[in-house]
Amino acid sequence: MKECIGFIGLGSMGAGMSANLLEKGWPLTVWVHHSRDAADRLVAAGATEADSPRALAAACDIVILCVTGSREVEALVKGRDGLAAAADGRAAASKPLLIIDCSTSNPSSTTALAAELASQGVTLIDAPLARTPKEAAEGKLDVMVGGPADAVARARSVLEAFAARIVHTGPTGSGHTMKLLNNFVSMGYSAIYSEALTLGAKAGLTPQVFNSVISGSRMDCGFYQAFFDFVLNRNENAQRFAIVNALKDMTYLASFAQAGGVANPIGAAVRNGFATAVATGHGEKFVPALSDIVAGLNGVSLVEPLKM
Repeated sequence: MKECIGFIGLGSMGAGMSANLLEKGWPLTVWVHHSRDAADRLVAAGATEADSPRALAAACDIVILCVTGSREVEALVKGRDGLAAAADGRAAASKPLLIIDCSTSNPSSTTALAAELASQGVTLIDAPLARTPKEAAEGKLDVMVGGPADAVARARSVLEAFAARIVHTGPTGSGHTMKLLNNFVSMGYSAIYSEALTLGAKAGLTPQVFNSVISGSRMDCGFYQAFFDFVLNRNENAQRFAIVNALKDMTYLASFAQAGGVANPIGAAVRNGFATAVATGHGEKFVPALSDIVAGLNGVSLVEPLKM
């Protein structure tokens, strides 16, 4: 018999993930964090709605969180009516509560929270995501999982409902660490593409010329293609990841590097690029729009015909 799954965070990623769980036969209970529309669709399809995180945890065996980051996770877990408040009432349950944090969280927060919950008989593992809302809806996400082997084994069949690739990265916190490294590489690409396009525009080279050289070369990749789908075709949905969230992740990376005593000048430069975009009022735009922001700050356009 399948365990009952609770889900909090029905945004662009969570909506597709939770729909896959329901479609594949998992009993599903949701709590509305922000998105009422997704919850209504899920309830109409057979999900149950809880009136608080505590009530959701009391009714479920496994709870998945897919929210912005550590601040939101800690509030949902440790709040007055949070998930942890249901721990005592679950003493007679056949299995302890398992919380799967699919958010992109700070590893230090994750490990501290896991230790605190363990004293209450609750297991927390981290399972951040890679790829996009499109793959979330298709059940083809990549998941990096940090946690004890037995907890990861328990979670695996649940994760398989919305993931095509699952990598056990190591102990609790290692999934979030790997996610930060993954995002550092991808946001680093974004910063490099944006600066290179601006330098090219200053010299009279259009994005089309730039792409004709890079596309299909050894420097091409899936991330490049998605980024340039925006640059060349103005596809706003090519990469649905907000600049403000990129800054959040790069700030987590800076904190992680500082805690480890690691100099990360490249990470600092990438973070400052996104901080500038947020400070100039562009935080809610998606990451590929960084190309336009950097170009605009330098007095050129990647859209208008260049003066030769």
